[in-house]
Amino acid sequence: MTVYVIGEFRDTASAAQAIRLIRDHAVSGADLDVFSEEPVEFRRGVLDRPSRMSLASVLGGISFGLLSSAFIYFAQHNYRLVTGGMPVFSFWATGVITFEMTMLGAIVATFAWFLWESGLIRKRDRRAPVPEVEPGSLCLRMRCAEDEAAWASDAMRRAGAIGVQRRGES
Repeated sequence: MTVYVIGEFRDTASAAQAIRLIRDHAVSGADLDVFSEEPVEFRRGVLDRPSRMSLASVLGGISFGLLSSAFIYFAQHNYRLVTGGMPVFSFWATGVITFEMTMLGAIVATFAWFLWESGLIRKRDRRAPVPEVEPGSLCLRMRCAEDEAAWASDAMRRAGAIGVQRRGES
């Protein structure tokens, strides 16, 4: 059974301490989420999650650009229209379309990857309880097995949590 342990903290230093204690116990960063009313920035190494958004953006741009050029090539060779001795397919004539489609591919890939990394389209996070965050505080949610919940609650209290809740999922 999966259990969520939610700790409420008043400052980022105590939340960072709780994250370090939990990560030292071999818990991955994918099982930890931080909730706050305003952006929270931790020091490097506390809750680092590698992002592949730049790679997705470049690959999306390249694939859309190549697909649009291939489609234009196919369309111009499928219906040959020779005008004034110009070539049937010319990169100069299709450059604007290829450029715009390349930019569209980069934008679409970046947006899709943002939705994926933020957890808005992942199935795992749909049933996870979202804590109510009080103004001036932040919440740390940990996904763990039922036998680790007591240890996680204790680690959060030792780090300075003002309140710890435990919510189960079947």
